[in-house]
Amino acid sequence: MFKHLLKLIWNQKKRNFLFLSEILVSFIVLFAVFSFVLYYYQNYKQSRGFEFEKVWIVNYNNTQETKSSDSLTLYYENLRAMLKSLPQIAEVSFSSNNIPFSESFQSTNIKYNGKKYDRVNMYQIDTAYKKVWQMKVIEGHWYTKDDINGKFIPTVIDSTLKVTLFGKGNAVGKVLNDGDNSQGRKIIGVVADMKVEGDYRIAGKSLYSKSDTSAYRWQGTISLRVNDNADAAFESKLYKLLSNTMKKSNIAISHSSEMRQTKNEKAIIPLIIFIIIAGFLIINVALGLFGVLWYSINKRKGEIGLRRAIGATGAGVSYQLIAESLIMASLALIAGCFFAVQMPLLNVFDIASGIYLVAIALSVAFIYLLVFLCSLYPGRQAAAILPAIALHEE
Repeated sequence: MFKHLLKLIWNQKKRNFLFLSEILVSFIVLFAVFSFVLYYYQNYKQSRGFEFEKVWIVNYNNTQETKSSDSLTLYYENLRAMLKSLPQIAEVSFSSNNIPFSESFQSTNIKYNGKKYDRVNMYQIDTAYKKVWQMKVIEGHWYTKDDINGKFIPTVIDSTLKVTLFGKGNAVGKVLNDGDNSQGRKIIGVVADMKVEGDYRIAGKSLYSKSDTSAYRWQGTISLRVNDNADAAFESKLYKLLSNTMKKSNIAISHSSEMRQTKNEKAIIPLIIFIIIAGFLIINVALGLFGVLWYSINKRKGEIGLRRAIGATGAGVSYQLIAESLIMASLALIAGCFFAVQMPLLNVFDIASGIYLVAIALSVAFIYLLVFLCSLYPGRQAAAILPAIALHEE
């Protein structure tokens, strides 16, 4: 039976080419949609690694003209003390601009055991950064006053970088080299991964380096963890206070929760648009498949009538048409899977292979279901053709 169906498909190869093309295109689109949906879902399930609620961000342009490093340090430490004296503020941190949910990015490369690792996120922070963002230390410790630069620079890394470098081994005490200095970095702690790009993306490999006092010259971000009594009235008061204190600076206050929402929207909106476009494509393909099968039945009334006349049942005729459709779908899916399997083999987009394999399985199942449903009604219509009428028309 299978050999007979293949022969029928081959004899009508020109007519079936459109059918096969539509299935192949549908599979590729579905594979892309399922891959990104699964990737986003996997990222969404992962722990955030920090707490962003009740964190306000103050951005300013550094306009202090003093050339004395000691005077500059004293100025910003006094500013820190002034802010912490306010009852609405719990913690204050000065850092580089690439804070969670920001549009700023800073990276470096590191070397370990002679191997180079590129695009490692670099965060220039102070000791209060952990308290502001409620980071989770999972190995070693965070920066303390006792961590003074000696032969090596004390450094904290995240879990992803730790696994990349050392696997399941211990990271504390190991020495790294990066592209910014030749002194070397000694790992003192490992923190949980921070999803700083929103809920649907991962930050990747990260390194946290404690800034020295010279960093006050170029830093332009203050992160504030506020208490429950911080409201809109306090925000207005804080803005006036900072404007009067930093008279030559442009001050902007934002909330990390709003920044997170913006990041999530930028990630999810393109996916939603892609899903909508794919949905319209699948509907058009379904209508096309339905039309092709309907056209095929009308063209094959004589064949169907002859089969019925020699004893074929209506269910047998319906089964034949559905089986032909599923076999043609299988031929298209074989070609589609060949191209789809290249994605995990080539590690495209640095996405886990398991996501691609699950996406392939879901796409195949969806295509088979779509073809079965599209061929079910035309198959029933073919089963209802009376042999006498079909042969008379012929």
